[in-house]
Amino acid sequence: MTYANPAAIVSTDWLAQHLTAPDLRVVDATWFHPRSGLKGRAEYDAAHIPGAIHFDIDDIADTSRPLPHMLPDATRFASKVRKLGLGNGNRIVVYDRSGGGGAAARVWWMLRVFGHRDVSVLDGGFEAWLAEGRAQEDLPPMPRERHFMPRVNQLLVRSFEQMKTGLEQGREQIVDARSPGRFAGTEPEPWPGKKAGHMPGALNVPWTDLLDPAGKTFLPAPALIARFERAGVDLARPIVTTCGSGVTACVLALALALLGRDDVAVYDGSWAEWGQADDSVAVCAAVAE
Repeated sequence: MTYANPAAIVSTDWLAQHLTAPDLRVVDATWFHPRSGLKGRAEYDAAHIPGAIHFDIDDIADTSRPLPHMLPDATRFASKVRKLGLGNGNRIVVYDRSGGGGAAARVWWMLRVFGHRDVSVLDGGFEAWLAEGRAQEDLPPMPRERHFMPRVNQLLVRSFEQMKTGLEQGREQIVDARSPGRFAGTEPEPWPGKKAGHMPGALNVPWTDLLDPAGKTFLPAPALIARFERAGVDLARPIVTTCGSGVTACVLALALALLGRDDVAVYDGSWAEWGQADDSVAVCAAVAE
């Protein structure tokens, strides 16, 4: 069984063959959790795929809010990506250094939220590219500004209030991409908060379970389907994904898009928001608050 929507990802072979295409733009979305001490821009400056530009999810964000890398408004997003040389008519391929593409999937989702459909994630990311001995460079390109006309698709985004309403109504399945320990509230949560655990009724599909452990490429379609179904996800019903801060939730959305579900929404604030809100409810392994 092949993917229902194979264009959501591209292989390293495909990218190597199309790297010089005039309409192609390659985006390095490398990002690290602040606790790591690593900087995505520094990694990009050291080495990246030839011609790639760097997309910083903490900069192309709503910086007026205390939550990490929240979606900006359409005007800010268009202004920022235009200066990077991303715009209408471009085929965009996004990668990062996490294999399955946590931040790359986030940028893929952001572009789709603002109406750009011709975007894919590099399967296996920069690690796969380097493992195959492919070209790299350490000089950034000189981007030429490109017109970007945002067409916001709010159906792909969920806010805190929408999640509260959704819990009351029970119309959407909530699928959490965090590790089992963080989901259960038995492991430390890296984002500051008042609560541990998960949203009531949520299902747990750790994002790493959707990848081949060796190459960190996405599993074949039957294996992806089996992983979601084993967690109790009904692939025919509405789905919202969540995680720690809205990054790896996008990996779940990408995997579901491969299976033909390109309507999956992402809870933007995720646990970074839900876990510190006074009027939210969390379920832990031992006790419900």
